[in-house]
Amino acid sequence: MSESGAAEPEADVGRRIASEARERVRFEEEALDLADQVYRVARRMVGTREEAEELVQDTYARAFRSWRSFTPGTNMRAWLLRILTNLNTDRGRKLQRTPDSRPLEESDYYLANKLAAADGEQALEQERVVERLSQGGVVDALAALPHDFRDVVVLVDLGEFSYADAAQILDVPIGTVMSRLHRGRRILKQTLAEESLT
Repeated sequence: MSESGAAEPEADVGRRIASEARERVRFEEEALDLADQVYRVARRMVGTREEAEELVQDTYARAFRSWRSFTPGTNMRAWLLRILTNLNTDRGRKLQRTPDSRPLEESDYYLANKLAAADGEQALEQERVVERLSQGGVVDALAALPHDFRDVVVLVDLGEFSYADAAQILDVPIGTVMSRLHRGRRILKQTLAEESLT
């Protein structure tokens, strides 16, 4: 019904519905074209592939539910990554409130078993350094960063976003991005240096 109380003509209703359907399809196609990029960022924010896949799935579910809030012509990638970052922050808060109750598995003892199997003290030392500086060590050090610092390091250093894009995604000033990036890098370097010496 229009403001005057008269019903909207059927032809206008049909055109409006068809136009909205086309906009929705365009939105979904554009969003799905960015799925690999969104997954790469998610993979660096969380510990496992399964968590990254779940985070991406939740991101797209939320994006598709609120597709009307996206302004066509603006940065779709930044919009999706903002949703991803917000969901990951919520997830992190939830995990902090929930005690870790996972049982230890054999993979949790990988490093200890690997070191124990090494022959000789020299081999043991070399193995320790290699293991500590492996990709898993870097991922662990990144995962140990406080949430705010990790998000900035992932977006700028790994996702190769500009400070401005990272600020838009995280909804913080550029100065905050620069400060968190500096502190996050410093903590990461210190953690990796300590890991290689132990």
